[in-house]
Amino acid sequence: MASPAADDYLKTVYSHTEWQDDPITPSVLAGKLGVAPSSVTEMVKKLAAAGLVTHVPYGAVRLTPEGERRAVGIVRRHRLIETWLVREMGYGWHEVHDEAEILEHALSDRLLARIDERLGHPTADPHGDVIPDADGAREREPFVLLADAPAGHAGRVLRVRDRDPELLREIEAAGIDVGHEVAVTVAGVQVDGADIALPAGAAEVIWLTA
Repeated sequence: MASPAADDYLKTVYSHTEWQDDPITPSVLAGKLGVAPSSVTEMVKKLAAAGLVTHVPYGAVRLTPEGERRAVGIVRRHRLIETWLVREMGYGWHEVHDEAEILEHALSDRLLARIDERLGHPTADPHGDVIPDADGAREREPFVLLADAPAGHAGRVLRVRDRDPELLREIEAAGIDVGHEVAVTVAGVQVDGADIALPAGAAEVIWLTA
């Protein structure tokens, strides 16, 4: 079962549990994809029939081993394209998600391999999301969501969620980027030793090393 729509479903199910453990439900899947619940029901049935997901009525949607293999390949394409757009094409990190959504379905495997080689086989995209290698292998450091980090915790920014371009711009303007050191204080946060006023909602989209 090969189609851009099916790929988007598999990628979304996979990404949902990368940074937290709760499996995705059909209603959450519908919200993330911006489609009607009835559309999700129909597509999940097709994916299940193809052996790519498992699902019980009103229950969570989970990838099968074959579904995960497919999803990892799609995620790799998306994140390599985002990295290429930032490094080579001059895009800001807040601009690349929608472009990659289009290009991930259009680029050939040969061109993707050349992009990977030119970039030096990166292991993370501009937002800190892990780029699986060509064999699907991926590694991720232990992490904590900034909103859950207690005062006194210090860690490096591992990842910033990329779905809100305006919030990404505000986070960047505040001096926060992947790789910066963040210390959680009683009053707020310090970034690279300087007190920073976090934009509203930022603590819910930034992950630190544990």
